[in-house]
Amino acid sequence: MVAAAPSARANRWTAIWRGFRLRCPVCGCGALFRSYLKLSDCCANCGEALGKIRADDGPAWATILVTGHIMVPFFLIAVRADAPAWVIYGLLGPATLALTGFLLRRLKGVFVALIWSFDLHRQDAL
Repeated sequence: MVAAAPSARANRWTAIWRGFRLRCPVCGCGALFRSYLKLSDCCANCGEALGKIRADDGPAWATILVTGHIMVPFFLIAVRADAPAWVIYGLLGPATLALTGFLLRRLKGVFVALIWSFDLHRQDAL
């Protein structure tokens, strides 16, 4: 069942928050993704076409930036403290991978919401 489209367009910050929560930037109810990084063709709730929005390399770049700024200090502390290899390879390595996996999808949602909020996904907007 498709719900009626909201009468007022969501503001940019609301759309970004919805994208971070992996929800449709328009209504906030429908799922943004159908698999890990594959966008849904359209929102199951409001019917907004989401599948044509291309975030390209932005989410990967932002994920590297954020993950690096969070994890590099821990690696530096571990190396300077002469921590055993199991701390670096057994704790910090998997923590980096887990943070990357968590953030990549959410930052793609943010980029998709930004592209949607600026109407950059429409052919006539260019």
